[in-house]
Amino acid sequence: MFCGLIGIPVSLIAFWFLAGIHQLENLVWTTWPHDLGHADPPWWWALPMSVVPAVGVALVVVFLPGRGGHIPVMGLSAGGPTVPALPGVVLAAACCLPWGVVLGPESPLIALGGGLALLFRDLVRAPANQASNALMAAAGSAAAISAIFGNPLVAGILLMEVSGVGGPQLIAVILPALLAAGIGSIVFTGFGHWTGLQVGSLNLGLPNPPRLDTGDVAWSVLMAVAVGVVVHYVMMLGRHVAILVAGRTALVTAGCAVAMAGCVTLYALSTGRSPAEAALSGQSALAELAKDPHSWPVGALVAVLAFKGLAYALCLGSLRGGPIFPSLFLGGAAGVLLAPLPGFGVVPAMAAGMAATCTAALRLPVSSVVLVGLLVGHTDSLPVIILAGVVAFVTTELLPQGPKVPPLPPLRGPLAGRWPAV
Repeated sequence: MFCGLIGIPVSLIAFWFLAGIHQLENLVWTTWPHDLGHADPPWWWALPMSVVPAVGVALVVVFLPGRGGHIPVMGLSAGGPTVPALPGVVLAAACCLPWGVVLGPESPLIALGGGLALLFRDLVRAPANQASNALMAAAGSAAAISAIFGNPLVAGILLMEVSGVGGPQLIAVILPALLAAGIGSIVFTGFGHWTGLQVGSLNLGLPNPPRLDTGDVAWSVLMAVAVGVVVHYVMMLGRHVAILVAGRTALVTAGCAVAMAGCVTLYALSTGRSPAEAALSGQSALAELAKDPHSWPVGALVAVLAFKGLAYALCLGSLRGGPIFPSLFLGGAAGVLLAPLPGFGVVPAMAAGMAATCTAALRLPVSSVVLVGLLVGHTDSLPVIILAGVVAFVTTELLPQGPKVPPLPPLRGPLAGRWPAV
């Protein structure tokens, strides 16, 4: 009952947090360029905008409790939110997300929801212990993150998988079961199409794209292997960046923000397109890509994969935000790029690409499959989504895992003792 009640204020605050971030993003990337006489942001726009994350995040990480939240390359985490960390989480997100940083809002939302739940629990003086802390944090995080996905099912499954419910045994059981389910669905689809016979299934008769064929399945598996390898090394580059940040926190953080803006600028210069396509989380750009994939020439797709991928790695190791939405955009762009392969449709290519990149980045196969399935909005692509997600997960698990990210040095007071680490 208490968790349900906490969901009300947490959801309201999460809504206004996201609304504020969205309005500020529109101001920075739409209103201000229009006021200066530009239809779209000019090619150099990301460079001055990077001053805010470069300076703001560096100051938050150096001086405020909680360091503005955890480093994104370490993955999503449902544990460890604290009430004193809330101001730093909000400030770091406000200094990053609207200003072009290639990260999403999910990690700040998880930290914000968990911290707010503990705050409200303390305000009403409810009993506190280790078990109730974990329960309150998970409930608050789920309430907050359901706002960004627009679906409570994704939030529940994501928090269950992030929290490690069931431990390693969950993955050991669910991964082969998930793969078998995907293969079984493909077999039923193929034999039903070949024989013309029906076995009965839950089907409401809603319009769907053409059924999968052999090319869709084969190319999805091969693409998942390639995408899994590439995303794995993008994440490994992010870990190396995080190691540099741990040594010289403020300077490296600011330098990564400027380097990220440089990647966005190079994309705009090389393609003549808006720098906003390579900046930000990719949520809006992914919707535009799905609506009209043929409006993106091959050169623009290659450039956005290269420059946004590099910017993503830099942001993962240094700035603050979440890894989900940029990975989804990169997967969708990879799918559109590879869709002209023989027998490969645009819809299954994008679906498989998003599942592969999201799974490789998060290492959460169940959550990634459910999220991409709901984004696609129909069931016909679910088999390739499952296959791509499982294959990408196994691929990343078989590769060298790279260095571990060390924790940042502890704070030594409000303003004292930190500048030597700069």
